[in-house]
Amino acid sequence: MTPERLARIKQTLDTRQPDLRVLTDQVHKPRNLSAIIRSCDAFGVANMHVVWPKEGFRAFRKTAGGSYNWVTTHTHPTMDNAVTELKAQGHKLYAAQLSDRAVDFRDVDYTVPCTIVMGNEVDGVNPVTAEQADEHIVIPMMGMVESLNVSSACSIILSEAQRQRKLAGMFDRQRLPDEEYQRLLFCWCQPTVKRYCDDRKLPYPPIDPDSGELIDGVGWMQEVRKQRANRPRWDDQPENIASE
Repeated sequence: MTPERLARIKQTLDTRQPDLRVLTDQVHKPRNLSAIIRSCDAFGVANMHVVWPKEGFRAFRKTAGGSYNWVTTHTHPTMDNAVTELKAQGHKLYAAQLSDRAVDFRDVDYTVPCTIVMGNEVDGVNPVTAEQADEHIVIPMMGMVESLNVSSACSIILSEAQRQRKLAGMFDRQRLPDEEYQRLLFCWCQPTVKRYCDDRKLPYPPIDPDSGELIDGVGWMQEVRKQRANRPRWDDQPENIASE
């Protein structure tokens, strides 16, 4: 971990916005999903929420450019589940939706806790979610086409959210809760150790915040090996021994 890399990681974490989120309603093209994740990273969004399309969800990593590592993605079984969770956290829902009550996307307040809801490529935001939204927002179109690609539209809306929050000084101080900040600092500084711990359901070891390195990497690994060596094997358990 170079000092420059650590400084960039901390600068990014210092500007992450925990209460500005994006929710996609069954966006099914991997390139679009990945491009939205990339925009979230670029504009300081810490969390993206996804309702799986019928064929499932996967990020197209080439398009995402590695940004899937820097944005926490939450998946939900249904839009109702996602909306209930976000509203319980005090979020206003701004649905990108052409309707009679739609307003210019620049006319809503993005400095409050809010989630931008993006519909799928064919049907847009589903009617039930659209009804639950606090505002419908649109990007004024001056050309012959009637709409933008969903990922392009999301990027434009997030740029306005960033502008408003920057003017309000919301990028000038750490806004992530300390626990989440420290967890992400570890994950971003030690991705290999993170994967090792996740695969084995181990707690993350402490790191030195001034260097991004494990405080006692050798000692930690020795302790892990000792614990694993002393752990009873599954097939040694009485209940798992096959009868002769």
